[in-house]
Amino acid sequence: MEIKRNIPRDLFLHLLAIVTLYWSSISFVTLLWQFINYFFPDNLSYTYYAGFSGPIRFAVASLIIVFPVFILVSWYLNTIYRKEAQVRESKIRKWLIYLTLFITSLIIIGDLVSVINTFLGGEITTRFILKAFSIILVAGIIFGYYLDDVRRDTPTKLARYFAWLTSIIILASVIGAFFIVGSPVTARLIQYDQQKISDLQNIQYQIVNYWQRKEALPNSLSDLKDPISGFVIPIDPQSKDKGYTYEYIIKDTVNLSFELCATFNKEGIDQYGQNISKSAYPSELSVTVENWQHSSGKVCFQRIIDKQLYPPLNKTK
Repeated sequence: MEIKRNIPRDLFLHLLAIVTLYWSSISFVTLLWQFINYFFPDNLSYTYYAGFSGPIRFAVASLIIVFPVFILVSWYLNTIYRKEAQVRESKIRKWLIYLTLFITSLIIIGDLVSVINTFLGGEITTRFILKAFSIILVAGIIFGYYLDDVRRDTPTKLARYFAWLTSIIILASVIGAFFIVGSPVTARLIQYDQQKISDLQNIQYQIVNYWQRKEALPNSLSDLKDPISGFVIPIDPQSKDKGYTYEYIIKDTVNLSFELCATFNKEGIDQYGQNISKSAYPSELSVTVENWQHSSGKVCFQRIIDKQLYPPLNKTK
Protein backbone atom coordinates (compact mmCIF):
# COMPACT_ATOMS: atom_id res chain seq x y z
CA MET A 1 0.00 0.00 0.00
CA GLU A 2 1.46 3.39 -1.00
CA ILE A 3 1.78 5.89 1.82
CA LYS A 4 0.16 9.24 1.06
CA ARG A 5 2.61 12.12 1.11
CA ASN A 6 2.21 14.85 3.69
CA ILE A 7 3.57 17.74 1.64
CA PRO A 8 2.81 20.59 4.13
CA ARG A 9 4.60 18.64 6.88
CA ASP A 10 7.59 17.90 4.64
CA LEU A 11 7.85 21.54 3.52
CA PHE A 12 7.66 22.80 7.10
CA LEU A 13 10.28 20.38 8.44
CA HIS A 14 12.74 20.88 5.61
CA LEU A 15 12.44 24.66 5.73
CA LEU A 16 12.84 24.62 9.50
CA ALA A 17 15.93 22.42 9.22
CA ILE A 18 17.56 24.69 6.64
CA VAL A 19 16.72 27.95 8.43
CA THR A 20 18.01 26.66 11.78
CA LEU A 21 21.13 25.39 9.99
CA TYR A 22 21.82 28.86 8.56
CA TRP A 23 21.08 30.56 11.86
CA SER A 24 23.27 28.16 13.85
CA SER A 25 26.13 28.47 11.36
CA ILE A 26 26.06 32.28 11.37
CA SER A 27 25.89 32.33 15.18
CA PHE A 28 28.80 29.90 15.47
CA VAL A 29 30.95 31.93 13.06
CA THR A 30 30.01 35.12 14.93
CA LEU A 31 31.13 33.48 18.16
CA LEU A 32 34.43 32.40 16.58
CA TRP A 33 35.01 35.93 15.27
CA GLN A 34 34.47 37.44 18.70
CA PHE A 35 36.92 34.94 20.20
CA ILE A 36 39.44 36.12 17.60
CA ASN A 37 38.67 39.77 18.44
CA TYR A 38 39.29 38.98 22.09
CA PHE A 39 42.53 37.04 21.75
CA PHE A 40 43.92 39.07 18.82
CA PRO A 41 42.89 42.74 19.32
CA ASP A 42 43.69 45.02 16.39
CA ASN A 43 45.17 48.48 16.98
CA LEU A 44 43.68 49.79 13.74
CA SER A 45 40.07 48.96 14.58
CA TYR A 46 39.67 50.62 17.97
CA THR A 47 37.70 53.57 16.62
CA TYR A 48 35.14 51.29 14.99
CA TYR A 49 34.96 48.45 17.44
CA ALA A 50 31.86 48.63 19.59
CA GLY A 51 32.65 45.77 21.94
CA PHE A 52 32.31 42.03 21.75
CA SER A 53 30.17 41.11 24.75
CA GLY A 54 26.89 41.93 23.00
CA PRO A 55 27.58 39.83 19.87
CA ILE A 56 28.85 36.97 22.04
CA ARG A 57 25.72 36.98 24.19
CA PHE A 58 23.45 37.00 21.14
CA ALA A 59 25.43 34.22 19.45
CA VAL A 60 25.34 32.09 22.61
CA ALA A 61 21.61 32.67 23.07
CA SER A 62 21.02 31.67 19.44
CA LEU A 63 23.09 28.51 19.73
CA ILE A 64 21.41 27.48 22.98
CA ILE A 65 17.95 27.71 21.39
CA VAL A 66 18.37 27.30 17.63
CA PHE A 67 20.99 24.56 17.36
CA PRO A 68 19.05 22.01 19.47
CA VAL A 69 16.03 22.72 17.25
CA PHE A 70 18.15 21.95 14.18
CA ILE A 71 19.39 18.68 15.71
CA LEU A 72 15.87 17.67 16.78
CA VAL A 73 14.33 18.44 13.37
CA SER A 74 17.17 16.64 11.56
CA TRP A 75 16.69 13.58 13.76
CA TYR A 76 12.94 13.62 13.13
CA LEU A 77 13.48 13.92 9.37
CA ASN A 78 15.85 10.95 9.37
CA THR A 79 13.17 8.99 11.25
CA ILE A 80 10.68 9.89 8.53
CA TYR A 81 13.17 8.94 5.80
CA ARG A 82 13.46 5.44 7.19
CA LYS A 83 9.69 5.00 7.15
CA GLU A 84 8.87 6.98 4.01
CA ALA A 85 11.70 6.74 1.48
CA GLN A 86 9.89 8.98 -0.99
CA VAL A 87 10.19 11.93 1.41
CA ARG A 88 13.97 11.80 1.09
CA GLU A 89 13.66 11.96 -2.69
CA SER A 90 11.21 14.86 -2.66
CA LYS A 91 11.96 17.88 -4.79
CA ILE A 92 11.46 20.16 -1.79
CA ARG A 93 14.38 18.58 0.05
CA LYS A 94 16.67 18.53 -2.96
CA TRP A 95 15.91 22.13 -3.90
CA LEU A 96 16.72 23.31 -0.38
CA ILE A 97 19.90 21.26 -0.22
CA TYR A 98 21.11 22.56 -3.56
CA LEU A 99 20.25 26.07 -2.41
CA THR A 100 22.44 25.44 0.63
CA LEU A 101 25.25 24.18 -1.58
CA PHE A 102 24.88 27.26 -3.77
CA ILE A 103 25.02 29.67 -0.82
CA THR A 104 28.01 27.95 0.80
CA SER A 105 29.83 27.96 -2.54
CA LEU A 106 29.31 31.71 -2.87
CA ILE A 107 30.51 32.22 0.71
CA ILE A 108 33.70 30.23 0.10
CA ILE A 109 34.40 32.01 -3.21
CA GLY A 110 33.71 35.43 -1.70
CA ASP A 111 35.87 34.65 1.30
CA LEU A 112 38.82 33.61 -0.89
CA VAL A 113 38.45 36.75 -3.01
CA SER A 114 38.46 38.83 0.19
CA VAL A 115 41.62 37.10 1.44
CA ILE A 116 43.48 37.75 -1.82
CA ASN A 117 42.24 41.36 -1.96
CA THR A 118 43.43 41.96 1.59
CA PHE A 119 46.76 40.33 0.82
CA LEU A 120 47.25 42.62 -2.19
CA GLY A 121 46.46 45.59 0.05
CA GLY A 122 49.19 44.54 2.48
CA GLU A 123 46.80 44.11 5.40
CA ILE A 124 47.16 40.40 6.16
CA THR A 125 47.18 39.80 9.90
CA THR A 126 46.75 36.75 12.09
CA ARG A 127 43.37 38.11 13.12
CA PHE A 128 42.08 38.37 9.55
CA ILE A 129 43.51 35.02 8.44
CA LEU A 130 41.78 33.26 11.34
CA LYS A 131 38.45 34.90 10.51
CA ALA A 132 38.73 33.92 6.84
CA PHE A 133 39.71 30.38 7.79
CA SER A 134 36.77 30.05 10.17
CA ILE A 135 34.30 30.90 7.39
CA ILE A 136 35.96 28.53 4.93
CA LEU A 137 36.01 25.76 7.53
CA VAL A 138 32.36 26.06 8.55
CA ALA A 139 31.08 26.58 5.00
CA GLY A 140 33.31 23.77 3.70
CA ILE A 141 32.03 21.29 6.28
CA ILE A 142 28.42 22.15 5.49
CA PHE A 143 29.08 21.94 1.74
CA GLY A 144 30.87 18.59 2.00
CA TYR A 145 28.28 17.01 4.27
CA TYR A 146 25.23 18.00 2.22
CA LEU A 147 26.92 17.26 -1.11
CA ASP A 148 27.56 13.72 0.13
CA ASP A 149 24.06 13.46 1.61
CA VAL A 150 22.20 14.56 -1.54
CA ARG A 151 23.97 11.85 -3.56
CA ARG A 152 22.86 9.04 -1.26
CA ASP A 153 19.64 7.09 -1.48
CA THR A 154 19.63 6.44 2.26
CA PRO A 155 20.79 8.58 5.18
CA THR A 156 24.51 8.26 5.85
CA LYS A 157 25.58 6.49 9.02
CA LEU A 158 27.93 9.37 9.67
CA ALA A 159 25.00 11.69 10.42
CA ARG A 160 24.85 10.59 14.05
CA TYR A 161 28.59 11.08 14.56
CA PHE A 162 28.42 14.41 12.75
CA ALA A 163 25.63 15.55 15.07
CA TRP A 164 27.54 14.48 18.18
CA LEU A 165 30.78 16.10 17.02
CA THR A 166 29.18 19.43 16.14
CA SER A 167 27.22 19.40 19.39
CA ILE A 168 30.40 18.91 21.41
CA ILE A 169 32.20 21.70 19.53
CA ILE A 170 29.31 24.14 19.98
CA LEU A 171 28.90 23.21 23.65
CA ALA A 172 32.61 23.85 24.22
CA SER A 173 32.32 27.21 22.42
CA VAL A 174 29.32 28.25 24.51
CA ILE A 175 31.11 27.30 27.73
CA GLY A 176 34.20 29.18 26.58
CA ALA A 177 32.08 32.26 25.91
CA PHE A 178 30.99 32.38 29.54
CA PHE A 179 34.65 32.55 30.63
CA ILE A 180 35.00 35.72 28.52
CA VAL A 181 31.76 37.61 29.12
CA GLY A 182 31.00 36.05 32.49
CA SER A 183 27.70 34.89 33.91
CA PRO A 184 24.46 36.91 33.68
CA VAL A 185 25.13 38.09 37.24
CA THR A 186 28.58 39.34 36.23
CA ALA A 187 27.15 41.06 33.16
CA ARG A 188 24.64 42.93 35.33
CA LEU A 189 27.37 44.04 37.73
CA ILE A 190 29.40 45.37 34.80
CA GLN A 191 26.33 47.26 33.56
CA TYR A 192 26.03 48.84 37.00
CA ASP A 193 29.67 49.96 36.80
CA GLN A 194 29.22 51.37 33.29
CA GLN A 195 26.23 53.39 34.46
CA LYS A 196 28.26 54.74 37.38
CA ILE A 197 31.04 55.90 35.05
CA SER A 198 28.44 57.58 32.84
CA ASP A 199 26.93 59.34 35.87
CA LEU A 200 30.33 60.53 37.10
CA GLN A 201 31.17 61.88 33.66
CA ASN A 202 27.91 63.80 33.68
CA ILE A 203 28.59 65.19 37.15
CA GLN A 204 32.12 66.17 36.13
CA TYR A 205 30.78 68.07 33.13
CA GLN A 206 28.30 69.92 35.36
CA ILE A 207 31.05 70.86 37.83
CA VAL A 208 33.22 72.29 35.06
CA ASN A 209 30.22 74.16 33.67
CA TYR A 210 29.45 75.49 37.18
CA TRP A 211 33.01 76.82 37.51
CA GLN A 212 32.90 78.50 34.10
CA ARG A 213 29.68 80.29 34.95
CA LYS A 214 30.30 81.18 38.61
CA GLU A 215 34.12 81.06 38.89
CA ALA A 216 33.93 78.76 41.89
CA LEU A 217 33.56 75.11 42.67
CA PRO A 218 30.15 73.98 43.94
CA ASN A 219 30.11 73.40 47.68
CA SER A 220 28.16 70.18 47.22
CA LEU A 221 26.48 68.21 44.49
CA SER A 222 23.15 69.74 45.42
CA ASP A 223 24.45 73.08 44.08
CA LEU A 224 24.41 71.57 40.59
CA LYS A 225 20.65 71.13 40.54
CA ASP A 226 19.10 73.24 37.83
CA PRO A 227 15.30 73.20 37.39
CA ILE A 228 15.60 75.17 34.14
CA SER A 229 17.96 72.78 32.34
CA GLY A 230 16.37 69.86 34.18
CA PHE A 231 19.63 68.53 35.60
CA VAL A 232 19.12 66.27 38.61
CA ILE A 233 21.98 64.72 40.59
CA PRO A 234 22.34 61.09 39.46
CA ILE A 235 21.80 58.43 42.07
CA ASP A 236 23.99 55.33 42.25
CA PRO A 237 21.89 52.52 40.70
CA GLN A 238 22.85 50.27 43.62
CA SER A 239 21.88 52.78 46.29
CA LYS A 240 18.75 50.88 47.30
CA ASP A 241 20.33 47.41 47.39
CA LYS A 242 23.83 48.21 48.64
CA GLY A 243 23.54 51.74 49.98
CA TYR A 244 26.22 53.02 47.58
CA THR A 245 26.35 56.76 46.90
CA TYR A 246 28.37 59.13 44.75
CA GLU A 247 30.75 61.42 46.64
CA TYR A 248 32.09 64.84 45.71
CA ILE A 249 35.10 66.01 47.72
CA ILE A 250 36.73 69.45 47.34
CA LYS A 251 40.50 69.18 47.73
CA ASP A 252 41.70 72.68 46.81
CA THR A 253 39.38 75.57 45.97
CA VAL A 254 42.22 77.75 44.67
CA ASN A 255 43.66 75.19 42.27
CA LEU A 256 40.18 73.84 41.49
CA SER A 257 41.01 70.33 42.61
CA PHE A 258 38.28 67.87 43.56
CA GLU A 259 37.47 64.17 43.66
CA LEU A 260 34.50 62.13 42.46
CA CYS A 261 34.02 58.80 44.19
CA ALA A 262 31.92 55.69 43.57
CA THR A 263 31.92 52.05 44.62
CA PHE A 264 32.45 49.57 41.77
CA ASN A 265 31.68 45.88 41.53
CA LYS A 266 34.42 44.82 39.13
CA GLU A 267 37.78 46.03 37.92
CA GLY A 268 37.40 48.38 34.98
CA ILE A 269 37.87 46.79 31.58
CA ASP A 270 38.31 48.23 28.13
CA GLN A 271 36.15 47.55 25.09
CA TYR A 272 38.12 44.37 24.36
CA GLY A 273 37.33 42.95 27.79
CA GLN A 274 40.93 43.36 28.92
CA ASN A 275 42.62 45.45 31.57
CA ILE A 276 43.96 48.70 30.16
CA SER A 277 47.54 47.62 30.81
CA LYS A 278 47.01 44.56 28.60
CA SER A 279 45.00 46.22 25.86
CA ALA A 280 46.10 47.08 22.35
CA TYR A 281 45.22 50.76 22.51
CA PRO A 282 47.56 53.35 21.03
CA SER A 283 49.14 55.49 23.73
CA GLU A 284 47.10 58.61 22.91
CA LEU A 285 43.82 56.71 23.32
CA SER A 286 44.93 55.01 26.52
CA VAL A 287 45.18 58.38 28.25
CA THR A 288 41.46 59.01 27.64
CA VAL A 289 40.39 55.51 28.63
CA GLU A 290 42.58 55.34 31.74
CA ASN A 291 40.95 58.57 32.88
CA TRP A 292 38.09 56.42 34.18
CA GLN A 293 39.94 53.15 34.80
CA HIS A 294 39.03 51.71 38.18
CA SER A 295 39.49 48.73 40.47
CA SER A 296 36.72 47.03 42.40
CA GLY A 297 35.52 48.68 45.58
CA LYS A 298 35.50 52.39 46.37
CA VAL A 299 37.48 54.48 43.88
CA CYS A 300 38.01 58.26 43.84
CA PHE A 301 38.91 60.04 40.61
CA GLN A 302 41.01 63.13 41.19
CA ARG A 303 40.32 66.05 38.88
CA ILE A 304 41.90 69.48 38.45
CA ILE A 305 40.19 72.06 36.26
CA ASP A 306 42.68 73.77 33.96
CA LYS A 307 41.74 77.47 34.00
CA GLN A 308 43.28 77.99 30.57
CA LEU A 309 41.41 75.13 28.96
CA TYR A 310 38.18 75.96 30.79
CA PRO A 311 38.19 79.74 31.39
CA PRO A 312 35.19 81.49 32.93
CA LEU A 313 32.58 82.25 30.30
CA ASN A 314 32.53 85.99 31.00
CA LYS A 315 36.24 86.14 30.10
CA THR A 316 35.76 84.40 26.78
CA LYS A 317 33.39 87.03 25.40
